[in-house]
Amino acid sequence: MNYVGTLMYSMLVGLATTIEIFLLTLVLSIPLGIVVALARLSKIQFINLTAQFYIWIMRGTPLLLQLIFIFFGLPLIGLTFDRLTAAILAFVLNYCAYFGEIFRSGIQSIDNAQYEAAEVLGLTPVKTFLRIILPQAIKRILPAISNEVITLIKDTSLVYVVGIGELLRAGKIASNRDATLLPLFVVGLFYLILTAVLTKTFKGFEEKFSYYR
Repeated sequence: MNYVGTLMYSMLVGLATTIEIFLLTLVLSIPLGIVVALARLSKIQFINLTAQFYIWIMRGTPLLLQLIFIFFGLPLIGLTFDRLTAAILAFVLNYCAYFGEIFRSGIQSIDNAQYEAAEVLGLTPVKTFLRIILPQAIKRILPAISNEVITLIKDTSLVYVVGIGELLRAGKIASNRDATLLPLFVVGLFYLILTAVLTKTFKGFEEKFSYYR
């Protein structure tokens, strides 16, 4: 019983860190992803090309490499971050590029007639985007966002490279210490529960947005 209690305590501490990184990344990267999508759609060439270059860098290099660069590389030029901040920064920069491309595809899928109808009704461009275009785009891209979010919860395990004690690292430490695979099975169970909750949550979102045709 003492072993189970000690194991579960270390697992829950790691789980709390995993969820913290996940939520902070999600809260920051989705709004920034919309900004990246709008920059990508901008008719101003400099903004458009800058967004394209950013997306190319973030999607073209591994997240693990980006973590290493931010935590170990940036201090060489005088930019130093603590472990958690470096991890959040790397995750947000990476995932807002992916979310940006997802939002861009959703926005571009909306027929131009929607914009024309909104203009006839006297809506401003901002209101048109927030009330008409964005809700319809979200409905169309929810499956893609769901996949990225589920990938994110698993990618949090990469923060071990900067020494953060998240869920998988806690499991590996316990497994090595006790010479048993039981902690890793517990870690797998936690991840399965998390992905099941996320899948159920996004199913609810899809039902909520189902009135948009």
